[in-house]
Amino acid sequence: MSFETSLQQAQALDAADPLTIFREQFALPVARDGRPLIYLCGHSLGLAPRDARARVVEEIEDWEKLGVLGHEAARRPWIDYAELLQADLAQLAGALPIEVAAMNSLTVNLHLLLASFYRPSGPSDRRRRVLIEAGAFPSDRHVVTSQLAWHGCDPQADLLEAAPRPGEDLLRIEDVEALIDAHRDELALILWPGVQYRTGQAFDLARLAAAAHRAGALLCVDLAHSIGNTPLSLHDWNIDCAAWCGYKYLNGGPGAIGGLFVHQRHSDDGSRQRLSGWWGHDAATRFQMSPQFKPAMGAAGWQLSNPPILSSAPLLASLAQFRNAGIAALRAKSLLLTGFLRLLLEQRCGKELQMITPAAADEHACQLSLRIHGGAERARQVYKQLATRGLIADWREPDLVRLAPVPLYNRFADVWQAADTLADVLRLTA
Repeated sequence: MSFETSLQQAQALDAADPLTIFREQFALPVARDGRPLIYLCGHSLGLAPRDARARVVEEIEDWEKLGVLGHEAARRPWIDYAELLQADLAQLAGALPIEVAAMNSLTVNLHLLLASFYRPSGPSDRRRRVLIEAGAFPSDRHVVTSQLAWHGCDPQADLLEAAPRPGEDLLRIEDVEALIDAHRDELALILWPGVQYRTGQAFDLARLAAAAHRAGALLCVDLAHSIGNTPLSLHDWNIDCAAWCGYKYLNGGPGAIGGLFVHQRHSDDGSRQRLSGWWGHDAATRFQMSPQFKPAMGAAGWQLSNPPILSSAPLLASLAQFRNAGIAALRAKSLLLTGFLRLLLEQRCGKELQMITPAAADEHACQLSLRIHGGAERARQVYKQLATRGLIADWREPDLVRLAPVPLYNRFADVWQAADTLADVLRLTA
């Protein structure tokens, strides 16, 4: 990538950017004194679509006017609300619409998936081990260890963790494949992220799925940092199942409804065991209130309860922006934004920090994770100083600052200002 690195060049790139119009569709945070903030924290909480307020107000108005009748008579009938999200989520997931469902939160969905896809017969079952990455997001690890214990297995012995080589921050996929092969006779399931939350490393999920299946295991993917960030092809990659949250890159708001993917080859199997709820019942006969459970076809058969309308409405507003922009165009801009940021940081801050996120385009998403030289205390000081200067970034113990320029609403000028601010703070804290 070849860039000039002046503010004028950043402004020229913004002027030529066909996606810059989408920035206007999001509310941009400001400081208490009215100064605009530089928001590079969409990997933690995406910004509010300007239409989100209207969507929520419309649902409240229908609730006020219609009461229970809103389930069928609201302008967007509540009974079918989750289906309103299905087509756009399927497009972002690279899935058939029947393979996705908007439901619950990420961790709840992971538990529901493992209840179906991790089914050892007990501690005597040789194929009972679960593989995760060392340093996995804590909630993912809690899901796996609690599932192991629930099945009478030993989390200390039956949890298998893939760690980077000594002295390295990133996982090598060939090492993961070798670990899978070494435990091929005892491995039941792999829970893996599409993008590692601390490092920003993106993984070749098709390659991991193939390795899992060669070993006779299943692959479940945590897409919290992937969906709405990188192009996905879950169906074609032969992923077994996946789950995600809706509040990061999907911009659904704090506590937004999450989602779930189950590959068609599994979801067509109505006999697969699951933790069932009435909303997962076949919609045609759901309201007959039969005591027998007949699962809906596809991922919808894993639903438990009717969707939370007020926390689903903002996601409608955000998904409309993804539909209009297109994930391929967003990804192309994302690579330019992160490439520009990387170049600026190398030029202005190279001796003061280490970028641990891979540089190769197919190995990173829009996040750059920075290790500040000088120890954890200096790193914390730098992070706090960034906030006081209006740069909203993210901190991960013990010494990482994470920056994520999001192509829907961030500009090249934001990236330039972020690098300029960080360079100044590093100089003052040297």
